[in-house]
Amino acid sequence: MTRIAAVRGALPPNRHSQAEITDAIARLCLPEGADRRVLDRLHASARVRSRHLALPLDRYAKLDGFGAANDVFVECAVELGAEAVGAALDAAGLTPGDVDMIMFTSVTGLAAPSVDARLAGRLGFRPDVKRVPIFGLGCVAGAAGIARVHDYLRGWPEHVAVLLSVELCSLTLQRDDSSVANLVAGALFGDGAAAVVACGADRLPGGDGPTVVATRSHLYPGSEHVMGWDVGDTGFQVVLDASVPDVVRTYLADDVDGFLADHGLTRQDVTAWVCHPGGPKVLEAVAETLALPEEALELTWRSLASVGNLSSSSVLHVLRDTLALRPPPPGTPGLLIAMGPGFCSELVLLRW
Repeated sequence: MTRIAAVRGALPPNRHSQAEITDAIARLCLPEGADRRVLDRLHASARVRSRHLALPLDRYAKLDGFGAANDVFVECAVELGAEAVGAALDAAGLTPGDVDMIMFTSVTGLAAPSVDARLAGRLGFRPDVKRVPIFGLGCVAGAAGIARVHDYLRGWPEHVAVLLSVELCSLTLQRDDSSVANLVAGALFGDGAAAVVACGADRLPGGDGPTVVATRSHLYPGSEHVMGWDVGDTGFQVVLDASVPDVVRTYLADDVDGFLADHGLTRQDVTAWVCHPGGPKVLEAVAETLALPEEALELTWRSLASVGNLSSSSVLHVLRDTLALRPPPPGTPGLLIAMGPGFCSELVLLRW
């Protein structure tokens, strides 16, 4: 089975309180003199205390279009990606030359050559390293990335694979857009990166992290409108429907119960719930539909409060924190969960 050898995160240096970000978004998105009570209410209810951003707050007003924002994305993504991958490889006791495949995911910027290609020479990957850049999975890509790395390593059990996620959500904020979706995104999403190093079953030593037992994807019918981007001249305009918690309540419990049952398990057997911090309403729906005890998602809530929703990077930060702060008993099962555009879910069964 695939073994997760190390998980490391990276955050940009510009850390701001939620109140500072709220004031900046009022200046960027609301008409001059507009009533900002809805903005203030949305930001106060997000349960986010602080976030790290790709740029200092005063520089966002100077971005003059999608091209300028995307240039910042490429520059920052390479820096954060190098930091995250380097730290994860060091923690796993491996070098860039050991890496056989790197998968890169982001939904907040575009690059060709892709970010993984730009990292190859800088970090010292072999010329024959396999590269798999992914765009479009959004928040689910942290979990889906682990699942697809697992698929690869089942076919190449002697290999080492790296999953890199970099999400710079602040660069997608739409100026002069006072829509609820734009304001909610401005309340929740932060910037960050994470890297996972995984080893196939025949790669020794493979580290002492959890193994991936199985994965499951579910694409929900008729839900394309729930989450994603409308792409226009100003870049990525967020699509964020209020029905996301209802979709969670409709499908997630059956998905989880069926997946666990296929492996002779029930929810009561799970010792760690590694859940993407989609936002308060989504997390409340997850806890409600799965009947989880209050402490089950404590690390997820903590991540949301301290750095916000980092899209695909977030669930990997929660996995890192679980391993560092709340390591479950060896041999017990854990479940990693994320959801994203499609609308879809990805479940990863772990054994600690």
